[in-house]
Amino acid sequence: MEPEEVLSLLDDFGSPGTTGMAGSRFFGFVIGGALPAAMGANWLASAWDQCAGIFAASPVATVLEEVSLAWLLDVLGLPAGCGAGFVTGATMANFTGLAAARHSVLRRAGWDAERDGLFGAPPVEVLVGGEAHPSLKKALGMLGLGRDRVTSLPVDGQGRIVVEGLPELRGPAIVCIQAGNVNTGAFDPAREIIEWAHAAGAWVHVDGAFGLWAAVSPARAYLVAGYADADSWATDAHKWLNVPYDSGLAFVRDPEILRATMSISAAYLPTSEHREPSLYTPELSRRARGVEIWAALKSLGRSGLAEMIERDCRCATRFANGLATAGYEILNEVLLNQVLVAFGSAETTARVIEAVQADGTCWCGPTLWQGRTAMRISVSSWRTTEADVDRSLAAILRVAADVLARV
Repeated sequence: MEPEEVLSLLDDFGSPGTTGMAGSRFFGFVIGGALPAAMGANWLASAWDQCAGIFAASPVATVLEEVSLAWLLDVLGLPAGCGAGFVTGATMANFTGLAAARHSVLRRAGWDAERDGLFGAPPVEVLVGGEAHPSLKKALGMLGLGRDRVTSLPVDGQGRIVVEGLPELRGPAIVCIQAGNVNTGAFDPAREIIEWAHAAGAWVHVDGAFGLWAAVSPARAYLVAGYADADSWATDAHKWLNVPYDSGLAFVRDPEILRATMSISAAYLPTSEHREPSLYTPELSRRARGVEIWAALKSLGRSGLAEMIERDCRCATRFANGLATAGYEILNEVLLNQVLVAFGSAETTARVIEAVQADGTCWCGPTLWQGRTAMRISVSSWRTTEADVDRSLAAILRVAADVLARV
């Protein structure tokens, strides 16, 4: 088939199978839209068809990563000079940060994990919160640290790690904390946990897939107080920076540790005075992710990015207030962009969610939070306005009233 025919076929049969997640009333899965500048940059980078692994293959991709990295460290409040990898998403960002953690704690114990593998290595203790995201555990499994051998720390009703009674740490240890619980938006008490972990020589990794962006907002920056003292951080640019998919970020305080973990060399791979991207990520061949990150930051600027974050948080509060006023139960403290609401029993709540999705005004998904079935509303898009919230609220309340009338 000719290219035009292929695209026509794909449009005719593929487009009807898409969801409206790029729209202003898609509130599922903590998914942002794609800013116009970021989407255009994505198309342009695809047309350039660059392999962004080394400077010699793509000078523009390398330099835009360098510029973007400096801007990201600034707006996220992370230490200047951090190493970073531009990866596919939060799972690989967690993988990259935790790989650096594994390298560091085992090296201090006299073991080279990259050279000698894990057979015979000193055991590494890994501690996570009881509400850690499954992508974090998936990354631990891929690293050979195990999904089920972790120590799960107790959490409170919002999913925050409880600092009272933290266990004694012995030997190589990695502690994972969360900036923004995927259900409640809650933040672990970073200062206390990092102080306890570092006193024992442990590495602290932050899963901040969307919550780390709270640092950009003057009204929300208090939520990430103390997080900059950690050793590595993971986040998603396709969530709250609103760039297209396949754009995660891994930061490591000591760039040499990240480089030692991810380094690659071959006779045909040249080096230059520039930062070689392939030395900081699991991949050698990859697309030029830094192009759209640069475009998003350049188009929004610091004030525009802060306004977007703050508006989404205001919209979440608007949702919670409207639902609570109507008599429905809000299950979380709405401090960020996440709202959990129950409409009665698990069965009734599930019916409301199904009916809201069928109605089509907005899209909200189900979740199970500490034994309660709830509807989760995640406000993450640059497109969402107060008018979108009001329109969605009206639809949710109408649908819920109809469902409850038939219960």
